[in-house]
Order: sequence, then structure tokens, then C-alpha cells
Amino acid sequence: MTLSSGWAAWSFSFVFFKLDVTFASNPASIEQISLRWMHIVAGFLWLGFLYFFVLAVAPSLKVLDPATRAKVFPEIASRGLWWLRWSAVAGWLAGFRYFMILAKTDAVNAGRPHAWGAWIGIWLACWLAAFAIEMALIKAGGPLGNPIVAGALVFFVMAAVSWLVVSLLAQPGASNRTLCIAIGGGLGTILFLNVWGIAWRCQKRLIAWTRAASAQGTPMPPEAANLARVAMLTMQINFWLSFPMIFFMAASAHFPFLSGS
Repeated sequence: MTLSSGWAAWSFSFVFFKLDVTFASNPASIEQISLRWMHIVAGFLWLGFLYFFVLAVAPSLKVLDPATRAKVFPEIASRGLWWLRWSAVAGWLAGFRYFMILAKTDAVNAGRPHAWGAWIGIWLACWLAAFAIEMALIKAGGPLGNPIVAGALVFFVMAAVSWLVVSLLAQPGASNRTLCIAIGGGLGTILFLNVWGIAWRCQKRLIAWTRAASAQGTPMPPEAANLARVAMLTMQINFWLSFPMIFFMAASAHFPFLSGS
């Protein structure tokens, strides 16, 4: 056993040292691999906590008695949402910087080296408009307060904006990488804004109110139920939007099907 283990280690070392390993010394290459690594690690944390809350925490809280739920919810939500929202910041910033590099490269290849700034501006304006529409739909009451109706309308808005973004950015020289990330990164921007602009703004108030109710017997405010509905619907929308987002992120390098006109 010892002899075979030593032979395996020696063989592995021999093969490794026979490899022609050359690390990139170009600062641009080092920046890009660092951004990719940071984006992927942060994405694992971000989506991991999102899936954990939607698939495990929310169903578990529903079956707990009110007294237990009042003790469990503030602790698990405050800790879990800290990791979720700050991994979202790290992932989005790394992804946005990488998208800027791709857009600039495509603009140079197209013979329009300064066009990338306009492309980024168009992209950001479209997705910010999509977020504004989505936020109005999520917060609306009445028939639009139904999760299925609101979710369907949000998906329609995202599909329309994705088509609009690709139509506007499909300039000569625009690569599959840039166009796929224009959609995947756009959906990632929606997820990021949903976390900070809607879900966390609701959850931090619910956490404070629940702690006060558990410790001091303070009644929950009347708007607590609506805030809980908005927060849960936002997390569920992020859950479902994450799947097309991941597809377009992967397709940027492994499924070339988009190109500039």
C-alpha cells in the first residue's frame, strides 16, 4: 500500500514537471482571470443563499409555530441575507467590469474604439427601465398582487428588454460573448437590484419588527404582511430569473448563436 502510494505520487510529480506551464504575465490577462474567479465564487455564494432561502428556509418557516418562527426568522434572515447581498455586490461589480472589457474589445475590433461607452450606456438604461417596471408590478396590489400574474408579467418584461438590448447592441463587430452577457448580465443586474432595492429594504424592517415582537411583545405593524409578500415574491422572481441568466452566461463561451449584424 505504501509502495503503491509512493509510486503514484512520484508518477504524478513527474508528469506535472514535464508539462509546459506558462502563466500569463500580461496585466490585462491577469485582471480578466481575477475578475472571472471573483465573479464565479461570488455567484456561487449569491445563488446558493438565494436557493437556500427559497427552497429550504421559506417552506420551513411556514410549518413552525408563531413563537418559534419569531425567534428563528430574525437570526437566519439577518445572517443569510448578509452573505447574499454582499456576494451580490462582489459578483455584480466583477461581472460589470468584465463586460466593460468585452464591449471595449468588440468596439476596437469594429473600428469604433469609443463606441463601447455608448453601448454600456444603452445597456444600463434598458435594464434600469426594466427594473423600474418590475418594481411597480411587484408592489402593485389587486389582481397584480397575485404571484402568478405578477411573475408572468415580469418575465414578459424581461424577455422584451432582452430582445431590445440585443437589437440595439448587435452592431458590426459585436461578438456572441458580448451579446450573451448583455442578456445574462442584464438579468444579473435585475437580481442585484431586486436584492438591494426591494427584498432587503423589506426584510430589514421585518427582522426588526419580529425581534421586537419576540422580545417585548410589540404587535407587528399592519404593513408587515404586505412587506413579507413583496419580499417573498421578489426572491421567487430572482430564483426563476437565475436560470436564463446562467444559460446566457454559459452560452457566452460555449454556445455561439448571437452575432452583430
